[in-house]
Amino acid sequence: MTRSTNPHLVLLLAIVLPGAGHVLIGEQRRGLAFAFFVLLLGALTYATTTVDHSFIGRHAGGLFVWALSIPDAYRRARLRAAQAGFTP
Repeated sequence: MTRSTNPHLVLLLAIVLPGAGHVLIGEQRRGLAFAFFVLLLGALTYATTTVDHSFIGRHAGGLFVWALSIPDAYRRARLRAAQAGFTP
């Protein structure tokens, strides 16, 4: 049986914490992979920039992966909800 969760709740959780939306819909490995790469690439871009860069510039790698994870979690939640017959 597939786990159906309100896609809007998944979207909100994905915006607040990277990977959390995926974990909520039962895709723990995918969510943890996103969280890992957010941290890894955020740390990598932080280490390779100077203090002259803005916060966003210093963490651009992690923020980019986080931005990719948000619509992915929402889309996957909508697909699971549609398969389960759940309409928000």
